Amino acid sequence: MNINIPFGKPNISEKEIEGMIKVMESGILVHGQKTKEFEDEFAKRIGTNNAISVSSCTAGLHLSLFVNNIGPGDRVAVPAMTHVSTAHVIELQGAIPVFIDVKKDTGNMDTDILHKESKNGSLKAIMPVHYLGLACEMDTIMNIADESNALVIEDCALSLDGKYGNKKTGSIGDCGCFSFYPVKHMTTIEGGMVTTNNDELAKIIRKSRAFGYNKEMGDRTRPGIYDVDKLGFNYRMNEVEAVVGLNQINKLDDSLIKRKRNYEIIKSYIIKNNLLFIFPDKSLKSISSYYCMNIIYMDVNKNIRNELQDYLKSLNIGTSIHYPSAVPFFTYYRNKYNFKSNEFPVAQMIGERTLSIPLAPHVSEKEAHKIGKALIEFINAL
Repeated sequence: MNINIPFGKPNISEKEIEGMIKVMESGILVHGQKTKEFEDEFAKRIGTNNAISVSSCTAGLHLSLFVNNIGPGDRVAVPAMTHVSTAHVIELQGAIPVFIDVKKDTGNMDTDILHKESKNGSLKAIMPVHYLGLACEMDTIMNIADESNALVIEDCALSLDGKYGNKKTGSIGDCGCFSFYPVKHMTTIEGGMVTTNNDELAKIIRKSRAFGYNKEMGDRTRPGIYDVDKLGFNYRMNEVEAVVGLNQINKLDDSLIKRKRNYEIIKSYIIKNNLLFIFPDKSLKSISSYYCMNIIYMDVNKNIRNELQDYLKSLNIGTSIHYPSAVPFFTYYRNKYNFKSNEFPVAQMIGERTLSIPLAPHVSEKEAHKIGKALIEFINAL
């Protein structure tokens, strides 16, 4: 069945296609100016001194741990409800993921639990994930990090243009990592970005994303001559991806307006039924980036997520789930760490019951009304 309203859809226009063709015809597919231009524009957007393009958000998260020498035996706090990549990069470094349950009202890391965990043993890093685009309680997290002398790596995969007070996510911690997967706020086909105000950290990340070369391509006085003085990866972004990103940035203002509009339209239907919980777009100092709308049916005796998802599919409305399980209960983590089923009750509940509703710019105002009506009609018919 063709989905008339898909959950996500890349917002690609002729400008991106023309840009890609020009790059392809130029013959300079890597190590070019488009990547640097994209990094500069993205840093301006977020409000940081530096932005380092990478091959994915996961690559950015991995690099952020790697260059700070976080490794075997080090404890890293991560929310129990997130995409598995946030925890995987900790594992890849041989460090220990310290899973923190999340708050019912936001889905973000519970800072009370985080504070207690910081007292149970030293934390080398904290990785707050801005769930669905709503910024975590960053003042409290930064205070805990200061007490623990811990690094703060923001996972901003869903929070591009999300705000905490007068700052954007990705500009608050030691660094922030963004995703440009095709259905995110913007795309580079695949790709990611690391933002930081720490110039030295930016320099090391740039070096480590390209094998540990001591000189970038443009800095070499003789072609092909370089030294390697540290380990590194092949985590670079190419010029085709970068030129797509440059054109995508210009669409972000309009995108945010449409996402917020769609959220408010759908919410106007949902609030008519007190059995439907909707994750908020604002909380204390946090303002969402409106990545998607997550809803939960609150009758604890009845889980209707699959039925609702099937019903919406029958109306050609696409959905998703963020995320299908608390990370500690995925087979790999449960088997390795022997987590018990009652250890992360809120994250477990979200994983079992939440449904993600599309908000992106491809959803028209009329379609947002269709989604809202469909949701409330289904619930009222139960």
